[in-house]
Amino acid sequence: MKEMFEMLLAVYERAALMLICLFLLTRVRQFRQLLQKEQHTRQELLAVTAIFSLFAIFSTYSGIHVEGSLINVRIIAVMSGGILFGPWVGIATGIIAGVHRYLIDIDGPTSVPCLISSVAAGFVSGWIKLRVIKERRWGIGILGGMLCECLTMLLVILWAQPMSLGLDIVSKIALPMILGGVSIGMIVLLVQGVEDEKEVIAARQAKLALDIANKTLPYFRHINSESLTTICDIIRADIKADAVAITNEHHILAYVGVGAELYNIGHEIISDMTRESIQSGNITIKNNDEADRTPQIHSLIIIPLWEKGVVTGTLKIYYCHAHQITNSLKVMAIGLSQIISTQIEVSRIEQLREMADQAELRALQSKINPHFLFNALNAISSSIRINPDTARQLITNLSRYLRYNLELNGAQIDIKKELYQIQDYIAIEQARFGSKLSVIFDIDEELSFPLPSLLIQPLVENAIVHGIQPCRGKGVVVISVREDTGGRIRIAVKDTGGGISAEVIEQVKRNELPAGKIGLLNVHHRVLLLYGEGLHIRRLEPGTEIWFYITPQPHKLAA
Repeated sequence: MKEMFEMLLAVYERAALMLICLFLLTRVRQFRQLLQKEQHTRQELLAVTAIFSLFAIFSTYSGIHVEGSLINVRIIAVMSGGILFGPWVGIATGIIAGVHRYLIDIDGPTSVPCLISSVAAGFVSGWIKLRVIKERRWGIGILGGMLCECLTMLLVILWAQPMSLGLDIVSKIALPMILGGVSIGMIVLLVQGVEDEKEVIAARQAKLALDIANKTLPYFRHINSESLTTICDIIRADIKADAVAITNEHHILAYVGVGAELYNIGHEIISDMTRESIQSGNITIKNNDEADRTPQIHSLIIIPLWEKGVVTGTLKIYYCHAHQITNSLKVMAIGLSQIISTQIEVSRIEQLREMADQAELRALQSKINPHFLFNALNAISSSIRINPDTARQLITNLSRYLRYNLELNGAQIDIKKELYQIQDYIAIEQARFGSKLSVIFDIDEELSFPLPSLLIQPLVENAIVHGIQPCRGKGVVVISVREDTGGRIRIAVKDTGGGISAEVIEQVKRNELPAGKIGLLNVHHRVLLLYGEGLHIRRLEPGTEIWFYITPQPHKLAA
C-alpha cells in the first residue's frame, strides 16, 4: 500500500511539473495569444503539437520502471493537448507519443498497449474538444483520461505473456495511473482560465471604446480641425498613447501628442504608409520601427476609417516604446475606428439633412411670398387713384413687410416682429375688404420667443381669403398667442367665415395639396418639420380654427 501511495505521488509530481511548465508558457505573450485564438494556422498547430509531444516524451523518459512497465503521465499530456487545441493536435501528439513509447521498448510487455492507448487518447481528446461544451471539458477530460488508462490496463493483461505477468503489472500500476487522470482536469482548468482572460480583456476594451465614444460624441456634431483635435486628445489620454492622429485621404486633419509641433495640420500630406493603408483598406502595424518625422516613435497602428464602404481617412495611434501594439489594443482600436467611422458618417448625414431642411424651408417661403405679393399689389393698385394717401400707406406697409424678409434671410425672429409683419399684411387686406373685415389680436404681451418668419401670416391670409371673402356680410378674424400647458405656446387663427371642408382637413393631414390653399399646406409642412407636430384644424359654426404648438426652444433650428 505504501509503495502504491508513493507511485501515486510520483504521478502527481510529474503532472505538477507539466502544470508548472504550462503555467510559465501562459505567461509568454505569443503562447497566450495562441490560447485566445478561435482558429489556428497550420504552423501554429505544428508548434503546439511539438510542445505537447515534448511533454509526452519527457513523461515517458521520466517514468518509474515497474516490472517492465512505466508509470508516467504521457496520457495526461496527450489528453490535455487535444482538449485545449483540438483533434489534430491530440491525434498527432498521441501518435508521436505512442510510437516513441513503442520504439524505446519494442519487446516490452506494455509497449503495444501504450501505443494503442496513446493514439486512442488523441482521438478521445479531439472528440471532447469538438463535442463537449467548454464548461464541462475538464470533468469529461478526467473521465476520458481514466478510461484510456483503463484501456491500457486491459490491453496489458491481454498482451503480456504470460498473463500472470500482465496481472502483476496492472495490480501495481493501475490505481496510480488511473487516479493520475485527475491532473487532466487541473491542466485544462488552468489553461481555460487564460483563455477566459480574452473575454475579460474584450469586455474591458469594449467598455473603453464606448467610454471614448461617449466622450467624443458631442465633438462629432460639427466636424472641424478643432473638434478633431479634441477627439484625438481624448483618445490619447484614455488609451495612454503617446500620440494620436486623424487623417482624410490626403491630409492630416488632427495630431495630438509627441511630435505635434512638427506637423502643419490641415496642410500636411499623409505619409506613404498611410496612403497604402487607405488604398488597400488594411490595418497597418509597425511594432519596432522608427518614424521618419518623429524618431522617438517606435510603435504605430493605422486603422482605415470607412464611410459607405469607402475608406475616407485613418485613425493613427503612436507609442514611443516598441512592441506596444498588442492584440487586445488592436481589437479595441478596430472597434473604436468603427465607432468613429459611424459617428463621422452620421455627422455628415446630419449636416446634409440640416442643409436639406434649410433648402426646403427657403423653398416653402419662396412659394408664400409671391402669393402674398400678388394680393398686396392688387390692393395698392385699386387705391392709387381713389385714395392716394391710403395707397402711400399701403406701399409703406408692403415695403416694411418685404424689408423684414430681406433682412431676416430666413432666420428666426421674435414673435413681436412677426406680429408687426401681420399688422402690415392686415392693413393691406383691410384696404381691400373695408368694413367687411375685422381683426382681433388676443396676444399675451408678456410672451417673447423666437419663431420662423411667415409662419402665422399664411394662416391669417387663409382665414381672410378663403373664410371671410366668400361670405356675405362682415367677418371677424381672431389671432391668438397664448401659453399652453407643458410650457408650450399655442398660436391660433380663427375666423367666422363659411368653414373649412372635411375634405381639405383630410388632405392637409395626408400632406396633399388642397386646391388654392398652398399657403396652408406649406405652413403645415414647416411646423411639422420644425416642431414635430403639424397644424390642428377644426370646423366651427360658423368658421374655422387653425392652431399649432411650439416650444420656446424648438428641437430644430429654423432655416
